[in-house]
Amino acid sequence: MIQRFFKFSLFGLLTFVSAFAMAQFRVEVSGVGVTQIPIGIISFKGASESPVDVAGIIAADLDRSGQFKSSSLSVVLDEIARPDLTAIKQSNLDALIAGSVTPLSNGRYDVRFRLWDAVKMEDLGGQKFEVHKADLRLVSHRIADYVYEKLTGIRGVFSTRIAYVTKSRARYHLWIADSDGQNAQAALTSPEPIISPSWSPNGRELAYVSFETRKPVVYVHDVPTGKRRVLANFKGSNSSPSWSPDGKHLAVTLSRDGGSQLFIIPAQGGEPRRLISSTAIETEPVFAPDGSAIYFVSDRGGSPQIYRTPTQGGPVQRVTFTGNYNISPAISPDGKTLVFVSRVGGDYRLALMDLQTEQVTPVTATRADERPSFAPNGRLIVFATKINGQEALMTTTLDGKIVARLAGQTGDIREPNWGPFSGQ
Repeated sequence: MIQRFFKFSLFGLLTFVSAFAMAQFRVEVSGVGVTQIPIGIISFKGASESPVDVAGIIAADLDRSGQFKSSSLSVVLDEIARPDLTAIKQSNLDALIAGSVTPLSNGRYDVRFRLWDAVKMEDLGGQKFEVHKADLRLVSHRIADYVYEKLTGIRGVFSTRIAYVTKSRARYHLWIADSDGQNAQAALTSPEPIISPSWSPNGRELAYVSFETRKPVVYVHDVPTGKRRVLANFKGSNSSPSWSPDGKHLAVTLSRDGGSQLFIIPAQGGEPRRLISSTAIETEPVFAPDGSAIYFVSDRGGSPQIYRTPTQGGPVQRVTFTGNYNISPAISPDGKTLVFVSRVGGDYRLALMDLQTEQVTPVTATRADERPSFAPNGRLIVFATKINGQEALMTTTLDGKIVARLAGQTGDIREPNWGPFSGQ
């Protein structure tokens, strides 16, 4: 049992080959009772001169959120002309997006759009951007964020980033990508394993574990500059870094005193403070959003389960009781929901727990789910899994009804982690 626990926790799933590695993601809708906002998206004026399909990216983002059902309209319209909102409503659409993409003489692109509410017959405003070619995808995600927030009242996450790890041809790569898995850039490449990437609250740094010195060492990587520093390289194993909400500390798992135990260490390095005195294996710590507690995995009860303890030290409380194997906890940004990987028979699937009622709800029907991570608005979860024997990077709504398969780099995909809002 313990051997399997650490194999899954530290190294993820076994090796599989992804035939969809570089493909655009697909949105697969299952279940009933999904309430979605029907929205019309018009191909942006000048789209033929743009290297990026702005309207297509916006539509894919909104569909992936589970809150929208987009329809492509063939009418000719841009952000200036006022549409016939009565006709739009009669077409069973609640909203409409129109815009334009114009190449400029300086090599940049002028991107503009406007959003219309066909139910309230209102102009919901728009924006304009002047960007380089390389930023057209980011602008598309920002437009989707604008639309999402205007129509739901919730901040969109499409312009945020995810990190994940692949193994390809005996080399490991740490990738930073758009929230849809596209535009991936390698932050680190190594012949030795890279695991457990964890975004800092300000989105500037990534903590992770690298085996490049033939032992697990925790590094902190400055994403804009590529510079990094060693955070934990103590005797034995150094693993499972997780940032505190204020970015001043990280929780880590160290075996320097024997066994695998939880410690708190300053973000700039220094002497770790042991969190719990125990003879059990304890790992995968994550902070509650308010910083008051840490959730972690322990076998102190005989099998891997999720527990909670105050950050400043105190009693340990068991959290999960359903099933005999629950690992990889992640807490929603509002602190109300726990997502984790639960073994069901021989399968590993995501489950949600309402931390107030303690009710547990299955989320996925896949068989090899790994390392869930909440989007910063708490409305989506990213995870790695296996579908029909092929590696997949996925997002799911909390009810599991809207599942999106993301683009990803070639290789075994694992260890995803969703970054914070930009500027946070």
